[in-house]
Amino acid sequence: MLTADAPVVLLLHGGLDNLAGKTGLAMLRYRQGPVVAVVDPAHAGADLEAITGIARAVPIVADLRAALAYRPAVAVVGLAPSGGQLPPELKADLEAALRAGLHLASGLHTPLGSDPDLAALRGPGQWIWDLRHEPPGLEVAAALASDLPGQRVLAVGTDMAVGKMSACLELTAAARRAGLDGRFVGTGQAGILISGRGVPLDAVRVDYAAGAVERALLEAAAEPACTGDSLFLVEGQGSLCHPGSTATLPLIRGSQPTALLLVHRAGQSHVNKHPRVLLPPLEELIKVLEGVAALGRPGGGSPPRVSAVALNTAGLSEARAEQACAEIGDALGLPCADPVRNEPAADWLLASLRASEGTRTPEWRRHKPLP
Repeated sequence: MLTADAPVVLLLHGGLDNLAGKTGLAMLRYRQGPVVAVVDPAHAGADLEAITGIARAVPIVADLRAALAYRPAVAVVGLAPSGGQLPPELKADLEAALRAGLHLASGLHTPLGSDPDLAALRGPGQWIWDLRHEPPGLEVAAALASDLPGQRVLAVGTDMAVGKMSACLELTAAARRAGLDGRFVGTGQAGILISGRGVPLDAVRVDYAAGAVERALLEAAAEPACTGDSLFLVEGQGSLCHPGSTATLPLIRGSQPTALLLVHRAGQSHVNKHPRVLLPPLEELIKVLEGVAALGRPGGGSPPRVSAVALNTAGLSEARAEQACAEIGDALGLPCADPVRNEPAADWLLASLRASEGTRTPEWRRHKPLP
C-alpha cells in the first residue's frame, strides 16, 4: 500500500529522542522515498539532525494540521511503544489526517482500521494499512527456502533492539553499491514500512511463524526471479538470550539461512531491562546458534555458521569503536565492524561476510575495515 514515492508525514509524539520512536527514526534514516514532515510537539521547530544525528532535512511540527503545509499523502505512526498500544495523544492527529484526505499506515498492535471513530472519517479511496496482522493462507514451513539460489543471511542478536534491522539495511545498501542483487526481507513493522513488503512476525501464530518467514523469502525471491548471485538479508527479531522472545527459531527454520550475522551492542553484559539475565560469552552463544541452525534442514548442504559480527557502537568515539570491533574480531576469529557508522565499514563487512560464508578462517584479516 505504501509506495516508494508517497510523501510521508511521521507521527512521532514524544518519540523523536528515544527508543519509543525507533520505527519513525528507522524510516528517517533508511526510507528512500520522501518524508516531508515529522510531528512531535515536544520538539516542534527544532533541528532534526541535532536531535537524532540523522542527516536529513525534515521539518518538525507540533501537529498534523501544521504538517499539511508540506503536502503529505500518508500519515505513518512512527512509534513502537511497549505492547504496541495506540497512545491517546496520537488519536487527534490520526483523525485530522483522515479529515484532510490522507491515508494511514501503522504497525501498532492496536488496529486503526477497526477503531469506529477513525472508520467513520475514512472517505472513498482512503486506506488504513494495519500491517501488523497475520497474512491469510499460511502453511507450516517445509524448508522450501533451502532450494533458493543465492545466499541467505539471517541477522541474529544478543538482545532485542541491538540493530539487527539497521545492519541488514546497511548491508543491503552495500550490496547494491557493489552491483549485487541485494534483497532485504522485513520481519518487523519498521522494516516492512521501509521496504514495502515482508511479514510482521510477532502477529503470526507460533505454528505458522516459520511458514510465514518461508513465504516472505519465496515472495522476495520471485520478483524478479533470484539467481545464484542474489543476496537475501533477513531482518532478525528478538534473541535466544531474551526470556520473553520466541522469534529466532522460526526465523532460522523459515529462512533456511546459508550464513548467520551476529548483532551485538558493544559493552552490553545483560538483557536490557532484565539485569539478572546475563548475556553468555559470545563464543558460547555462537555455538548454540550454530547448533540450532544445523537442525531442521534438508541433508546434503553445509550447516550455516556465524560468519561475521555487526557491532553496534553507538555512543562510542571513532577510536573506541574501532578498538571494540578489533577486540571482538580477534577474540572470535571473525570479521567485526559497525556497518551503521559509515559506508566503508559496511562495504568491508559485506565483502568479508561473503568471502567467509561457511568458514571460520583468518582469511578476512588480510583486509581492513576502514581505508
